[in-house]
Amino acid sequence: MSDLVTLADLLAIACGSLVGFSLALIGGGGSILATPLLLYVVGVRDPHLAIGTSAVAVAINAFANLIPHARAGHVRWKAAFMFATTGVMGALVGSTLGKLVDGQRLLVLFALLMLVVAALMLRGRRGGGVDRYPLPQMFPRLAAVGFGAGSLSGFFGIGGGFLIVPGLMFASGMAIIEAIGTSLFSVGAFATTTALNYAVSGLIDWRAAVGFIAGGILGGWLGALGAHRLAKTRGALHGIFALAIIAVAVYMLIRNLRG
Repeated sequence: MSDLVTLADLLAIACGSLVGFSLALIGGGGSILATPLLLYVVGVRDPHLAIGTSAVAVAINAFANLIPHARAGHVRWKAAFMFATTGVMGALVGSTLGKLVDGQRLLVLFALLMLVVAALMLRGRRGGGVDRYPLPQMFPRLAAVGFGAGSLSGFFGIGGGFLIVPGLMFASGMAIIEAIGTSLFSVGAFATTTALNYAVSGLIDWRAAVGFIAGGILGGWLGALGAHRLAKTRGALHGIFALAIIAVAVYMLIRNLRG
């Protein structure tokens, strides 16, 4: 294998493709797999290094996916800025605390979070058909919910879309399609904050991040091509992907609790 392209590089591209493909195909949940893929497939040894690296990839993918939603008019910018402003502060607090937690314990908590995400995916997104935007006292509600979502996002180094979408709907009354589009701005902002915090501590594998991002772009393109053809089976795909997340979470729990 050439010194320019190693096996780890190819694995990072392949894993990034898988995450990007799933995000484009089913519209969410894929980023939660970035950290375990970096740890157990690519071979990043330090959990904190894997979390920091995944945050870089999540940030770039979120901002890239924000563009088509913005062009379609699915982004409520005032709500997005308020949610992201306090959420960034929460992400800074959360990511700082995350760096202080023992890596093995952090992975146990991460696995438990994955089980919550899988349960929400199996339940499916409900409601949101009626646009009640803007709700009374919307901005204080957005500020409070944004800080909480940002804190969890920063602590675990994830995008947190599964928290942000219902949070935006609850705090502002926007319809689900607008909440999905608007959430991408916050996902990108939170992940960028987390990535910068981890970068200051030297906890990012930049080579793996580049491979993961490149693979994500390729996988996203392939997923977008298949999304229309597989639209009728989207619910089944959601279920299959949720079960895959559960399997990875159980593996992480067994491995880290025994360790």
